[in-house]
Amino acid sequence: MNNILTKSNIQKLQEELDYRMTVKRAAIAKEKLIAAAHGDRSENAEYKAACEEYRENDNRIQYLFTMISTATVIDDEIVDKSILGINSKAKIKFLEDDFEDEITLVTTLDAKPEEMLISIESDLGKALAGKKAGDIVTVNAPGDNYEVKILEIL
Repeated sequence: MNNILTKSNIQKLQEELDYRMTVKRAAIAKEKLIAAAHGDRSENAEYKAACEEYRENDNRIQYLFTMISTATVIDDEIVDKSILGINSKAKIKFLEDDFEDEITLVTTLDAKPEEMLISIESDLGKALAGKKAGDIVTVNAPGDNYEVKILEIL
């Protein structure tokens, strides 16, 4: 995976991991025990549901563990405000259609493209990261490339 994450992203993931490994896992185990006491497990919907919830929780635990252990942790404090990085805001222009918009570069966990919170690991984010106002970058998107001009860093 090797996602780019901030210290606060790692902290949130760790908190969820701790919760799922202790509180949630214990609650599911209790549900399974109560459901198992109702008799035949082959036709016991409550037991099957508890087993499914247990598997889903374990899958999420594995995902969280992998994200934490393989992440590249970066400092989210902007050092050079003239260069685009994590939590940088910029006004950009899509040159092909002359459309202007404001974007914020964020980590994958914080990305919300519909709100123009763009992952630094996305095609657009990779093209913009480390660039300055006035730069024109080519975005290598699947199926088509396009150019974007950085009008100003906000």
